[in-house]
Amino acid sequence: MSKLKYVGLFLVVLIFGILFIPKIIDRVKNDTIVQDGRSKSGEPLQYITLNGEAKKVPEFTFSNQDSLFISNEDFKGKVYVAEFFFTSCPSICPIMNKNMKKIETQFGARNDFGIASFTIDPKHDTPSVLKEYAEGYDVFSQNWHFLTGDKEKIYTLANQGFNIFASVNPRVEGGFEHQGYFALIDKDGYIRSRADQFDNPIVYYMGIDQEDVEVQEVDLLIEDIEKLLKE
Repeated sequence: MSKLKYVGLFLVVLIFGILFIPKIIDRVKNDTIVQDGRSKSGEPLQYITLNGEAKKVPEFTFSNQDSLFISNEDFKGKVYVAEFFFTSCPSICPIMNKNMKKIETQFGARNDFGIASFTIDPKHDTPSVLKEYAEGYDVFSQNWHFLTGDKEKIYTLANQGFNIFASVNPRVEGGFEHQGYFALIDKDGYIRSRADQFDNPIVYYMGIDQEDVEVQEVDLLIEDIEKLLKE
């Protein structure tokens, strides 16, 4: 390579350093770099809109593990997390509820926080079965409700109310299939989430751990719960 080409390459590297490195350093100091490919922090949580209106959790009433009727009104004034699971699930549910337990440990002592765990196998998951399941996770919060009831209403709530897929499928292990998502709901009953790198709401948080990801979405959810509790 000629001396002229070396000089030209040196000038390009020098100009890049002068123009861009200070900006990169400044972004790191101000924590404006997107931490992963799915979401970013530091901004107000977004509302999930449908047909131009913010999506609110529809009315529901089910029985909890203590055979008490629990409705959406019992969560009014509380930030809460919702999931759909079943107690005999052989795959993702134990991981989901391990992470949900992590959330309870952080916020379960608060009166303005709750968890709604809806079973998609209500025939098997009676209040007594749910009670035993809750005891297995050493649930202490008075506001973590494991809910069961009419099967059609539960599936309507999952697939239409939350748009979290759930169905009966005898061909899969456990007999049911569902998405391992957590939904975050604010004190007024609206579904909220942080935005992705394109300023679109991520809508739901992955309730299971992901490989090769430094920050799991349950950790992002914990950050966002704290935001809503301050609103």
